[in-house]
Amino acid sequence: MDEVDELASRVAGGGVVVLSGAGLSTESGIPDYRGPTGLARRQTPMEYQLFVRDAQARRRYWARSYLGWRHLARAVPNDGHRAVADLQRQGVVAGIITQNVDGLHQAAGARDVIELHGGLVQVICLGCGAVSERADLDSRLRAANSGWVARVTAVNPDGDVDLAEVDASGFVPVDCASCGGLLKPDVVFFGESVPADRVVRCFELVAAARLLLVIGSSLTVMSGRRFVLRADELGIPVAIVNQGPTRGDPYATLTVDAPLGTVLPALARSVRADQAAARYQGAGS
Repeated sequence: MDEVDELASRVAGGGVVVLSGAGLSTESGIPDYRGPTGLARRQTPMEYQLFVRDAQARRRYWARSYLGWRHLARAVPNDGHRAVADLQRQGVVAGIITQNVDGLHQAAGARDVIELHGGLVQVICLGCGAVSERADLDSRLRAANSGWVARVTAVNPDGDVDLAEVDASGFVPVDCASCGGLLKPDVVFFGESVPADRVVRCFELVAAARLLLVIGSSLTVMSGRRFVLRADELGIPVAIVNQGPTRGDPYATLTVDAPLGTVLPALARSVRADQAAARYQGAGS
């Protein structure tokens, strides 16, 4: 039995909770942080405290994000995203937790996805709390920066780009249309905590799982790795599909080092075949 067959035999029993990371979206053209397609980022990700206190930092962020949104908005789900949605439709995936902010799980048809770090498709006002669509903000930013041009040097996995300071300095951000407050993408910045209720929901999903399936995450940061540690504490098996080693490997009962766009569709096909065979045997007994 090869690795995919072994993984399928475990997944086919159902009760699977998926924990996905940036590696799942690389085949959609969104680079990851540390895997084979990861880029050596020249600018540090935005920190929450810097964003709220420094107008120039916000200007730089929104300039980079304005251009990065173009790339992200064009991205479409790949075979890996579609395979996860297929496994959910088959009834074997009981929950999906994603560390990604690109919304591609949902675009592929997955339901009830918990976006651990939020999603870039929405924007929140730090003043009045109003939530609006990113597409609406993009229209307002486009109008405010009709003559602005800049050269992108690299696209980053969290929805922004690398941009020269001289280019960013000419960008004009906009504020909340309702109250004039500061706008922020509805994602968790560095230095900002994931909402406690969201973390609780994730831990509850993991505690009820029969198998935790990690896909496309190096588990380098504790934000995602804590769910692997909790599964291990509870005696819940962990399987990992990723290109390259992860910090969760010591806790895994099965690891598959291969492209997700190949492994996950094969997994979905194998599970479907196993279920069909089980139904046939049940009908003949």
